[in-house]
Order: sequence, then structure tokens, then C-alpha cells
Amino acid sequence: MTSGQNHTTVTRFILLGLTDQADQKHLLFGVFLLIYAVTLVGNLGMVDPIRTSSALHTPRYFLLSTLSFLDICNSSVFTPRLLTSFLTADQSISFAGCVVQMAFMVLRGTGECLLLAIMAYDRFVAICYPLLYHTITSKRLCIQLVVGTYAVRVSISAVQTGNAFILPYCGPNIIDHFFRDIPPVLQLACSDTTVANVSLLFFSALVTVPTVSAILVSYTYILITICSMRSLEVQHKAFSTCASHLTAPSLFYGSVFFVYVQPNPENASVYNKTLSVFYTIVIPMLNPLVYSLRNKDVKAAVQIRVLNLSGKGIC
Repeated sequence: MTSGQNHTTVTRFILLGLTDQADQKHLLFGVFLLIYAVTLVGNLGMVDPIRTSSALHTPRYFLLSTLSFLDICNSSVFTPRLLTSFLTADQSISFAGCVVQMAFMVLRGTGECLLLAIMAYDRFVAICYPLLYHTITSKRLCIQLVVGTYAVRVSISAVQTGNAFILPYCGPNIIDHFFRDIPPVLQLACSDTTVANVSLLFFSALVTVPTVSAILVSYTYILITICSMRSLEVQHKAFSTCASHLTAPSLFYGSVFFVYVQPNPENASVYNKTLSVFYTIVIPMLNPLVYSLRNKDVKAAVQIRVLNLSGKGIC
């Protein structure tokens, strides 16, 4: 800390991490290293076949590859730092490093919400208006929507991070978490945080309410359309696909909701950290499994890609 006029200013924060038990750290290191490896392999296994297979050059798979790329970036923001915390005694991070990771955290959350809503809309058009699908959801429109999400993400991240770190931090610098989330950081501010908390609530609602509404409305119409189908086999296949596609947003929004919508979040540290691990580290690993296990096109493209790479290796 450095001396100021009437107070000291925090220059580094200390993260307590997931556990302080030495015997648990080595086990957790192995578990999260395995999760990180599966996340990278799984998401790269989605991006590469979609990029190289001409049969997958459609808006649906373009959005899916964008989600996989986002998950790779997100996992690489949180997991390496967590793995390092299991091996080193120094748990501190600079003030600037805290700002950067929080900015990436907001970018990640906002981007996932917007992208899941766009993907739900894409499925709505594909199932409810199949003859107009390629007219309504062109690849150009998908690119414009993805670029738009980046603009929204950057704007909200700048505002949220700025509201958090414009406050003075002159006392405690210990964060009972494994990454720099906004609520635990605001608890360390040595001034009134009402404006920052209201801003956090407002922008969180601004992102989540419209996207959740879009997902629910889209899948409501999808279910109505499926129920009107005459073939039971087609209905079963459509229900199965929709159920798997609803898994990803349900897991993400569910864990985020239980972390941030609590009467006394400061009294639920262990509970919050467990759920935060789920939506920051585990969900990026599950997404490629959710979207590929029942997708014959993706599995066929992956098999062809593997055979091609194997053939080149043998040659």
C-alpha cells in the first residue's frame, strides 16, 4: 500500500482461493488441470471441424463455433490463475491485474448471455420457419449480430469495471474468492457503494432479462411447433434436440442466478465459490458435449477431420 493524504491506498489484493488446506490443493490442481485440458480439446474439436468442413458453413454452426471460441478464451482467463494458486504461496494480484480480470469476467458473462439468446433465435427460425431460414438468418446477419455483441460487451464491461474501481480502496485487501468478482471487491471499498451496486443490478438486469426472455419465447414457440407435427418420430427427435440445447442456458443462467440473487451474499462465501466454479470453469467444458453428442453432422465432421490428420501423420 502507498501513503495518501488521510488514508492508505490498496495497490495489491489477496485472493484466498478455493481452499487453504495443503492436502486438498494437489488434488484440486489435478482435477482442474483435467477440466481445463478437456475444455480446450472439446472446444477446439468444435471450432476446427466447423472451420474446415464446408457442410458446416451455416449460420447455426458459425454461432456454435463462436460459442466454443468464447469458452476457450473464458476458461483461459480463470483456470490458469486458479491452477497457479494451488502451487504457490503468493496469492496476491496487482490492482491493475484485478481490473483486467474483472473486465474479462464481465465480457465473458455478457457475451455468453447474448450468444445463447442469438442461438435460441436461430433454432426458432429453423424449426418454426424452415422454408425462410436461409433468408432470415443469413451468415451476414449472424456476423453482424456477433459483432454487435462484442460492442455491447465492451461497453458494459467498461462501465461495470469503471464503477467498481473508481471507488477508493484504503483498508482491507483480502478477497474471499478465487477470481475478482464485482460483489466481493465492492465489499472492500472504503466509501458508499450504493451507486456501484445499483449500477451492477441495472446492467445485470439489462443483459439477463431480455436474453432470458428471448430464450424462453423462442423455445415456447419451438415446443408449440413440435407439438403440431404429425410424425411421432420427428417429434421425439425434435424434443431430444431441444432438450439438449436448453441444457446449456439452463445451467449457465441457473448458476449465475443463485450466485448473484441472494439476500446476504457476503454470508455465503463457500456456496458462491462453488457455483462460480461451475459457471466459469465447468460449463465451458460441458458446452461442446451438450451441442455435439446428438449432432450427427458435427460428429461426422470430427471423424473426417481426425482421419485426415491421421493420414497426414502416417504420410
